[in-house]
Amino acid sequence: MTVIDPRPLTGEPVSLDLLNTRWNHEGVRRDLLDDTEGLAVWLAAHGLDDRFTADATTLRHTLAARDALAALVDRPGDPEATARVDAVLGHGRIRATLTPEGPGERPEFADPAWGPGWTAARDYLDLLRTHPDRIRACAHEACILHFFDTSRNGTRRWCSMAACGNRAKAMRHYARTKDH
Repeated sequence: MTVIDPRPLTGEPVSLDLLNTRWNHEGVRRDLLDDTEGLAVWLAAHGLDDRFTADATTLRHTLAARDALAALVDRPGDPEATARVDAVLGHGRIRATLTPEGPGERPEFADPAWGPGWTAARDYLDLLRTHPDRIRACAHEACILHFFDTSRNGTRRWCSMAACGNRAKAMRHYARTKDH
């Protein structure tokens, strides 16, 4: 049985998508990672379900990684938040490989339950390395989602123009017209 991903924003880089496993829906905070079934949905969304098991230990470690990433996104450069993400990264490493197809890399974990969280933390490093200024939080005050701005000029403000962008426009329009 395939479970549909209920989140309003998917398809972001794995690090930001892990943060987006929490969202607000009609004023209520939702969390895809409330249980292992939600973890299975998230793992499948990133093609990680063939390498990692959606069990209680993996869920616990993935939540620890999400909390560490959230702290760092909220407080870039904060030493404590940086140390928390670094601690997650300490649970894995990249092993250089050579195969008949050529050189490559493969992640290795002493405890595979850290794999999904480590993968997200490693992805965040890649975003920081390439375009740290493109890591954004949605500008709508009621939204807690994050996105990687891929717009040409780097001025995207909303997680979704159809949702948060239109809500903001409607609120501005209402504020202008209610006084007339």
